[in-house]
Amino acid sequence: MLVGFALLLVVGTWGAPRVAKEWRFYQTPPQQNLPLHKSLVALGTEEGQALLEGAEDRADYTAVKKFFQSQIRLAYCGVASSVIALNALNEMGGTSATWSQDTFFDHGQTIRSEYDTTHGGMTLAQLAGLLNERGARAQAVHASDSSVVEFRTQVRENLAREGDVVLVNYVRKAIHQKTGGHISPLAAYDEDTDRFLVMDVSTYKYPPVWVKTEALWAAMNTVDGDSNRTRGYVLVQAPVDSGT
Repeated sequence: MLVGFALLLVVGTWGAPRVAKEWRFYQTPPQQNLPLHKSLVALGTEEGQALLEGAEDRADYTAVKKFFQSQIRLAYCGVASSVIALNALNEMGGTSATWSQDTFFDHGQTIRSEYDTTHGGMTLAQLAGLLNERGARAQAVHASDSSVVEFRTQVRENLAREGDVVLVNYVRKAIHQKTGGHISPLAAYDEDTDRFLVMDVSTYKYPPVWVKTEALWAAMNTVDGDSNRTRGYVLVQAPVDSGT
């Protein structure tokens, strides 16, 4: 397997001390339970549940919640989000095929390899490419090519109907979280407070939270140093062919 081969290569090249450092990328992330900024509303609170009950657009919530899972590696936010999206779309489409983070790269590594993703995550374009490679119809929208108004409108339309899912790529610091770039699915929108529900896949750090649209947009409208392009969001439609 790629992971085993990579670690074996590392052992022979670096020795045990550096292998220990390398191995941390493959370990289950440690539990941190970081505090939330006052501008964010945790889904699990009374206020968060009230927002969900009153949310105008939440057609994706049930399927996303059913397949929601925490990322199994430090840089696997994109993988976890992709697996949730693919499984949610299969559910909404009435198919039983399921995807997992453990086998996600068994279906191809031409866009981004398992090793590179484990060590450096993925860009917005790579996220869309990996989803397309697995049969979905994914469109990456860079913040620099859009606007907060267009984002709100497009995503609200998506969340108001079944058959498609939205993933967002943003910088945590812009919404008062730690640390850098991150990817997670959206599951609902509340018009009264103009907040989107971000189903944060790094559950070891933060719970799902309601984020103001302007704040989320600012977090997406940041430059990813790996691509030298802004982050943004990915609109994902039902797979053409189901995976297993």
